[in-house]
Amino acid sequence: MARVLISEPHPDCRALLELVVQRVGHDPIDLGELVDDDDLGLMILEPASAEGLALASRLRRRLEDLPIICTSIGPPSAATETLQPAAYLVKPFRLTELEAAMHQALAA
Repeated sequence: MARVLISEPHPDCRALLELVVQRVGHDPIDLGELVDDDDLGLMILEPASAEGLALASRLRRRLEDLPIICTSIGPPSAATETLQPAAYLVKPFRLTELEAAMHQALAA
């Protein structure tokens, strides 16, 4: 079981992402639960959130191998490309696409 940090500013989307993470057997955590020495397995990021994007950049520097999955309504940007995401899903996407991206990112 992996700890999955979800950085999604919209409560409804966040709740759905939490359910998907739990359904595939992982432990979702939010920004308020994150501590510096957390052993994260994956991050799901809405890159339109400046706070989330800044956190992802900090985590990338500290945890170079942390897989990041971006879920956004917009296309990838230069900022998201520097994160080298394991997947970039454009909303709306099928939940099975997210599940597959999670399995692939955590297996790598």
